[in-house]
Amino acid sequence: MYSENELNKRLKAGCGLYYFYASDEALVHNAAQKALKFLNQDDPETTVLDGPTPAVEEIVLAAGTISFFGGRRLVLMPLVRPSTYSDKDLQELCDTLSDTENAIFVMTSVVEESYGKLRPGKREQKLISCCEKLGYCVQINKPTGAALQAMARDWAKESGAVFAPGAENALLTRCGDDQFLLKNEVEKLAALANYGTITPQMVGEIGTVTLDADTFDMVKLLTGGQADKAQQKMKTLLALQNDPIMITGALIANYLDLYRVLLGRRSRRSLADVAKDFGYKGNWNYRLNNTERTASRFKRGQLERCLHILQKLDTDLKSSKLDAELLMQKALCELALAGRA
Repeated sequence: MYSENELNKRLKAGCGLYYFYASDEALVHNAAQKALKFLNQDDPETTVLDGPTPAVEEIVLAAGTISFFGGRRLVLMPLVRPSTYSDKDLQELCDTLSDTENAIFVMTSVVEESYGKLRPGKREQKLISCCEKLGYCVQINKPTGAALQAMARDWAKESGAVFAPGAENALLTRCGDDQFLLKNEVEKLAALANYGTITPQMVGEIGTVTLDADTFDMVKLLTGGQADKAQQKMKTLLALQNDPIMITGALIANYLDLYRVLLGRRSRRSLADVAKDFGYKGNWNYRLNNTERTASRFKRGQLERCLHILQKLDTDLKSSKLDAELLMQKALCELALAGRA
């Protein structure tokens, strides 16, 4: 597993190859940048071979000769996809990496993830095995929520800003574990705060709005006995021209998450099992972990009533001539009551 201490140790020892692979492009990009920050201190002659399948001839040309400036060349191969090579070309790539003494390679790959685990294919496994013998080849796991909050604080500090208590958690709830998005939002918030203190209110004003995140906020407000704030949240979403049927669909998805997680807990099944059983893809871990905390407040019958209320709302919105906002206000009141019963 990836370790900055181990990376620094390999860099100082003069390791000739660094291969980072993960399910998220941001993870491998950040690791590669840390390695390059050290390697670029010597101002090496650098060649970047873009694209998923750099030709073996290009790699040989970039790495096979002694640098005019002395020292070893630096060859960057971002987002290599071993699966796109033929068996013959992949073997030639591995042979080239093994035989080259005049270059330092920094390579990255994005590997498919399934139910929270990386699933490298046959050719990916071959390149990984080759690189493990030649240098520092490492899988990078997604950071925890606490680690992401620490990253957000560091990025804010770099901009001259700080987070007020709870603000970084609010931002993480809205952005999920997409580090590129998270960093971009931190930069916008730092500017909004005039490079001072970033508050939770600022996160609500400028933070990336996703219907799933906003409707989940509504669910938490209803669960916490704050139906008035949930109603205000709903009015804001409507004012932003969100379609009432789409809002209802997102609410249904959130309550289905709660129902599935609750049933999973009762059956003593892990979140990974729940994700597999119901076909969750992508960042299911973050989503279901958040859901689990809220699901603990419900009983099965309560959630079934909530889903029935939302099903009726969906039908009414598609068939009734009554005002959509009025129908949604009524449904939110019913959801609040069902959550207390």
